[in-house]
Amino acid sequence: MSQSSSLVLLKNANVYSPAPLGIKHVLVGGGEILQILDDIPVIAAEFDLTEIDCEGCALVPGFIDAHTHITGGGGEAGFATRVPPVPISQFTRAGVTTAVGLLGTDDTTRSTESLVAQVYALREEGLSAYCYTGGYHLPPTTLTGSIKSDIVFVEPIVAVGELAISDHRSSQPTLNELLKVASEAHVARLMTGKAGTVHLHLGDGERGLELVRQALSQSEIPPRTFNPTHVNRQKALFEEACDLAKLGCWVDVTAFETGDVGYEPAEALERYLHSDCPQDKLTISSDGGGCLPCFDDHGHMTKMDFANASSMTQVLYDLLQEGVALEQCLPFFTANVANVMNFHKKGYIASGFDADLVILDNNQKVSHVMARGIWHVFEHSIIKKGTFEE
Repeated sequence: MSQSSSLVLLKNANVYSPAPLGIKHVLVGGGEILQILDDIPVIAAEFDLTEIDCEGCALVPGFIDAHTHITGGGGEAGFATRVPPVPISQFTRAGVTTAVGLLGTDDTTRSTESLVAQVYALREEGLSAYCYTGGYHLPPTTLTGSIKSDIVFVEPIVAVGELAISDHRSSQPTLNELLKVASEAHVARLMTGKAGTVHLHLGDGERGLELVRQALSQSEIPPRTFNPTHVNRQKALFEEACDLAKLGCWVDVTAFETGDVGYEPAEALERYLHSDCPQDKLTISSDGGGCLPCFDDHGHMTKMDFANASSMTQVLYDLLQEGVALEQCLPFFTANVANVMNFHKKGYIASGFDADLVILDNNQKVSHVMARGIWHVFEHSIIKKGTFEE
């Protein structure tokens, strides 16, 4: 597939913006969506135009994965278990066109410097990429010496996380320590318009989200600042998270298997859809590149697996197979994520937005992926790979 065209016309697309718009014709150029049209436009001959007939297939916004270990996670069973950096095609083959990287347990041998460098690498290869500052522990690993100045002065850094609570691997932060982190993130958001959230890793600890509830009741920091993830890992934790969503927090489901103790991600999303919770306050992420360890009661790791961005896309497939309407579940992967991350040109199909687009085939599987106007996946084949993927 040639990438040299100055304009691309996606004809006869069943557009979900994520709201259903019906059959439209979408004109793309310069990395942006130029127009969404009812009638096929007449384009002057001097323009280099490529036409793609979508034949009524669904055209949806590119997925946003706001929790992924782009430099690799792991390391919890020795140095040999450190996961290598995630290649770009692992994102694009899953329909992910925007990734937000972070550090987890290992914020010692991995750094914010390496995270920012990997963001720039993914950008050079065509993906929209951003990152958090910090990691599981306090004091946070930063680039400039503080959370606030990292967010204010380093363009790709948009928030702080994943700060661990209710987990034996955390630094056991106190309420005052959490509030100080949140205040820096919140003020940085006011100064920059970035997300400015505190992305909170939730472990299996019995305290659950108690610390967040205390922060909301004992401070003036707005609820949107606190953004807990892995909330489906335990059923009681998910119910706590739903209550926080009603207060104004965005909460994040992770696309991992939970067994009997939690809700599988598709089940969690369906439960949320059928609840009285605000539908714009839930997102899903992959934890891609991160390790998925299991620990016994003494904190010893019993087994380890590693996450992949495709696990998030599989959740979408599971929901569609269960009969959930595409327009109902799509915001969890697109618009809701863009809103919490303050990505103003992502998550929707609209004029002036980035041309991050996914075509689903007749079986509602990812068949084409365009990132910033460039095809990365075409007719199920990866046509653009990372520097070291050949």
